[in-house]
Amino acid sequence: MIRKPAFEGARRVVVKIGSAVLRDGADFDRVTFTSLVRGLVALQAEGVEVVVVCSGAVALGMPRLGLTTRPDRIERLQATAAVGQGQLIRMWTDELTFYQRVAAQVLLTHEDLRDRRRFLAARHTLLTLLELGAVPVINENDTVAIEEIKLGDNDLLAGQVASLVDAQLLIILSDVEGFYAGDPRAPGAQPEPFVGRVDDAVLALAGPSTTGLGSGGMRTKLTAVAQVNRLGLPAIIARGKAPHVLRRLYAGEALGTWFAADAPMPRRKHWIAYAGHPAGTLHVDAGAEAAVRAHGRSLLPIGITSVEGDFAEGDPVRVIGPDGVEFARGLARHDAATLRAVAGQRSADHAAPEAVHRDDLVVLRPIEAVVSGRGAGLS
Repeated sequence: MIRKPAFEGARRVVVKIGSAVLRDGADFDRVTFTSLVRGLVALQAEGVEVVVVCSGAVALGMPRLGLTTRPDRIERLQATAAVGQGQLIRMWTDELTFYQRVAAQVLLTHEDLRDRRRFLAARHTLLTLLELGAVPVINENDTVAIEEIKLGDNDLLAGQVASLVDAQLLIILSDVEGFYAGDPRAPGAQPEPFVGRVDDAVLALAGPSTTGLGSGGMRTKLTAVAQVNRLGLPAIIARGKAPHVLRRLYAGEALGTWFAADAPMPRRKHWIAYAGHPAGTLHVDAGAEAAVRAHGRSLLPIGITSVEGDFAEGDPVRVIGPDGVEFARGLARHDAATLRAVAGQRSADHAAPEAVHRDDLVVLRPIEAVVSGRGAGLS
């Protein structure tokens, strides 16, 4: 398959800027930041709506607090993020004001995405900001997020934001040139220009994060890409410090790695699969897994072997097979206490005939269950 121009038909894009892109050693990279803002303004001038997901709050807060290494404890990370977030949005506001543009700070948490009403409220706010010509600058609300329910890396947040705003393209700007099929440090190594589908083979080639400033590596980037691809959107991973990277991509230059769109999944099902951290877990036997995975049936209580978490009716839950691997996500038809009481029983024996209805179930591909536990760390 031939790589297409990045912006072909895309009039609304999500641009994720990693913390490493905005750092120059221990200092803030003002040159790169200014160049990226100019690129965003140039896109707007071409009629492209831009939503920014920007990391860097922790990295910016560290020098203000006299810290030389990234904190390990969650409360210190939260405090550092609180200091840095003010710095981050002030820089965006000042730079965009120079171009007669308006920056709008939007901080999201897991709960904002897991709850359908709050998800839709965030969507309406973001779409209204775009309608008004503002540039939403989004980050995870690190100051109030707790370890067990964090969204994780901002790459994953960017993928969820793409769903929120009906974007047509996701651009992840990082400290690497793109996705490498081999060791990027090898002499003559070049990024792959095109990836048709993110699968286990592609994921196996991904290495860990190398910066120490951000919280995500190539694995989370690929997971975010796979999630937006299932929305029917293409994605790009490119080097954020490349001169004029956004304008060059808009002009059709083949920078970074282009990931092809997949057949689109219905947006409600996409929300079920990816909107935040599930509230609980249903462990099921082999028969239940086969019924859901191979035959598209509802999950019945008789197939449940155990229930984890304290979730309410309607909360998203993960479904794990006897091999310990998550294979589906869905919305619970009953709360955790009820499902514990009826687990392993025939539906005819109680008033809870279905644990998760098939209309509320999404079978995951293997890569989509890789990043399904706790968040990777504050941004």
